[in-house]
Order: sequence, then structure tokens, then C-alpha cells
Amino acid sequence: MNRFGTRAREHWQTHRPRQYAAMSDPTGFFTRLGEEMSAQVTTLSLGLAGDDPGDETFLAKVGRLNMARLQAEEQVMRQMLPAGEDETTDA
Repeated sequence: MNRFGTRAREHWQTHRPRQYAAMSDPTGFFTRLGEEMSAQVTTLSLGLAGDDPGDETFLAKVGRLNMARLQAEEQVMRQMLPAGEDETTDA
């Protein structure tokens, strides 16, 4: 399970404990969810980073790519793990 799956599991344990407890295969579920989140972060971060400017320095590029990755992670986490989700929502 990747770090996104781990964070998702922790989120469900905290915010959706009854649904988490009812899961028959939480490891498989969060492994798949983590992989899906990782793929979405990768795709989104490439779009956010955009094309390389011709006069960009190495350090500027590293900063731009890191910022795009962080923004993508934030967006994906917010979309897939909304805070305070209702316990009655299906898993």
C-alpha cells in the first residue's frame, strides 16, 4: 500500500469508522484507492507544471515541479477524501 492508501485508511478510520469496520478487505480497498490517487496526482501535476520555459534554471524547474506536485496532491486528497464525510455514505 502506498502513502496515499495509508492516508486514506487513516482518514476512514477517523471519519468513517463504522464503514471501515464493515469492510471485508480493507487492505485491498486502500491499496487500489492509493494507486488510483497516485495516478491522478501524477496526471494532474504534469498539467499544473506546464511546459518548461526556455530560460528556466534547474532550481526554478525543481521548484515549479515540486509546487505542481504538492498542488495536485492537495486537490486529489480533497476530492477523494472529503473532510467530515457523513457516516451514512456507502463505501
